[in-house]
Amino acid sequence: MKKVYGSAAEALEGVLFDGMFIASGGFGLCGIPELLLDAIKDAGTKDLTFASNNAGVDDFGIGILLQTKQVKKMISSYVGENAEFMRQYLSGELKLEFNPQGTLAERMRAGGCGIPGFYTKTGVGTVIAEGKEHKDFNGETYIMEEGIVADLAIVKAWKADATGNLVFRKTARNFNPPAAMCGKVCIVEVEEIVPTGSLDPDTIHLPGIYVHRIVQGDHEKRIEQRTVQEA
Repeated sequence: MKKVYGSAAEALEGVLFDGMFIASGGFGLCGIPELLLDAIKDAGTKDLTFASNNAGVDDFGIGILLQTKQVKKMISSYVGENAEFMRQYLSGELKLEFNPQGTLAERMRAGGCGIPGFYTKTGVGTVIAEGKEHKDFNGETYIMEEGIVADLAIVKAWKADATGNLVFRKTARNFNPPAAMCGKVCIVEVEEIVPTGSLDPDTIHLPGIYVHRIVQGDHEKRIEQRTVQEA
């Protein structure tokens, strides 16, 4: 089965539809699928729900889709540095479901593993727990969180082989593996495609069984907060 495509737009062809649910990897601007997000913007797909730690910044990452009003709901941990995200949420233009970071990552991983739900102590006694099932284990109260299964997962990796085995680079791994796992279709953008069999099996972070399409491209890798030492 062909997995390598010539461009982000080609990789998304036949996959996008209005109202779909997308899980997106990345943390801030680190390891985000910037090429695929640009292609979704160009496609004009609307009424999107995104599960992502945050939405990047105003003019990069998911932020570009907020600017064009293509997103109707975010499932996130952090509003972050995105002023438009904050404005749309506070004005009621954008729905927002807050999830603690660990809970969001586990919801994605659980969905990818076929686990429909799990119990966690995180969020008990807060607004996070409102409307959710509570259960006591060994005298401690837990809330149930549902696993996430998205129509599409878009992620960014460092290297891939033609079968979709992935290697992520350092902290750019972040939410990418669990996001990739939970998509009915998973599309990955990478910096390098290497020959099949050249990756050491012990260095593979995500097996190709989760990956449906791959695109190689050049990345801006913008830095969200640049911190330098004074001379």
